Amino acid sequence: MIISVASGKGGTGKTTVATNLALSLDNVQFIDCDVEEPNAHIFLKPEIEKKLTVNIPIPKVDESKCNYCGKCADICAFNAIAVLGEKVLVFSELCHGCGGCSLLCPENAIAEAGNKIGIVEIGKADNILFVDGKLDIGEPMSPPLIREAKKYINTDKTVIIDVPPGTSCPVIEAVKGSDFCILVTEPTPFGLYDLELAVELIKKLEIPFGVVINQSDIGDEKVEQYCLNLNIPILMEIPFDKDIAFEYSRGIPIVVKKLEKKQNFKNLYHQIKELVK
Repeated sequence: MIISVASGKGGTGKTTVATNLALSLDNVQFIDCDVEEPNAHIFLKPEIEKKLTVNIPIPKVDESKCNYCGKCADICAFNAIAVLGEKVLVFSELCHGCGGCSLLCPENAIAEAGNKIGIVEIGKADNILFVDGKLDIGEPMSPPLIREAKKYINTDKTVIIDVPPGTSCPVIEAVKGSDFCILVTEPTPFGLYDLELAVELIKKLEIPFGVVINQSDIGDEKVEQYCLNLNIPILMEIPFDKDIAFEYSRGIPIVVKKLEKKQNFKNLYHQIKELVK
């Protein structure tokens, strides 16, 4: 089963839930797809065995062959290539590396040059198989790196994917193909607003989902009421605990410091299994 852990906004405790769930189960693979700011390694402390460079193909135009027909610009959904008179402009920061322009060029005037966008790391954290992606500083295009990290999914394991925050393209790329999505939120107006956006996204992707409310004893009851009104299962509530926050700041997960909490995360997993049936 592939379980993605997402949130409408940053700072709700998404990585906390993902890492503690992984540490509470057997036969697990953890994939950190929050490639712009991966931090699961701080808590899981994996030994990295491989570092693989990730490139995306950027068009390189040979203007001695080009007849400036404009078909390359017409096919590009992201406006990464433009034909202006007898000049072709390539905007590499907009290119998604789909290869459509080179495929459709009638003069074979477009080759592809690899552009490094980041790395994928593969290793182990005790019995957990670990994969993460790290986007190079200044690179704007994270979905290709997320796709590359997900190529290493091991379907013989319970796969836990730490998803980027928000509801944009990187989130869709990370969540896509999951059997279940945990949405982590907090009981605040901001938490509710972004949860509503995340719920709409996951519904469109037709992925079963449920909610975990972190710091459940602060804020108000509007998140809980929202879930009840829409029959969204509340899978778990995590009360605020100063000791947990202190240990978190030192990179120590909940279930390492408080072993009795492992059962809570095991129960979370069993609830998900029941909902996926």
